[in-house]
Amino acid sequence: MTESRTARLITDTLTPANLVIGILLIIGWHSTSSVTGIGWGLLAALFCGGIPFAVIMLGVKRGHWTDKHVRVREQRAVPLLATMASVLIGISLLVALQAPREVFALVVAMLVGLVVTMLVTIWWKVSVHTAVAGGVVVILLLAYGAHVAPLVLGIVAVGWSRVVLRDHTPAQTVVGALLGGLAAAVVFSAMR
Repeated sequence: MTESRTARLITDTLTPANLVIGILLIIGWHSTSSVTGIGWGLLAALFCGGIPFAVIMLGVKRGHWTDKHVRVREQRAVPLLATMASVLIGISLLVALQAPREVFALVVAMLVGLVVTMLVTIWWKVSVHTAVAGGVVVILLLAYGAHVAPLVLGIVAVGWSRVVLRDHTPAQTVVGALLGGLAAAVVFSAMR
């Protein structure tokens, strides 16, 4: 497999939507240690991953955005705002339905990470892929402890793939990972 094909596989497999849905299911389970927790994770995943991805794919189909990764920085405002709206609706439902604290804390941490990413995106093309990967790894570390530390290599792989595909510079991937990880660490720790 060539370097660019490997990078494409990593980028397409570890997309923000896939990581968001995965971490919500994991933390949903962690919050209750039962199928009920997975249900909470699925509800949150619908609003934090499913609907935003559907909005992006609809925009791509209609020609509003270049591709599902929204590579052009100037095209990112609408999908990021739509994602924010969907996440806010999800948070409202989680509050109204009295979701487990960990699931709620994770979704709020995602929202904070999204807002920070949006602010940076106004003037610089920070990597959303590595921001989400960084946040996911930090959440897993906080929930499961240091024995999941090797997952940091996943952030490195995502960053490498974004650089190889020439979608980001190394600095944009590092800053993305730091922003996502910091938002996750501060907000999730404070709220769970």
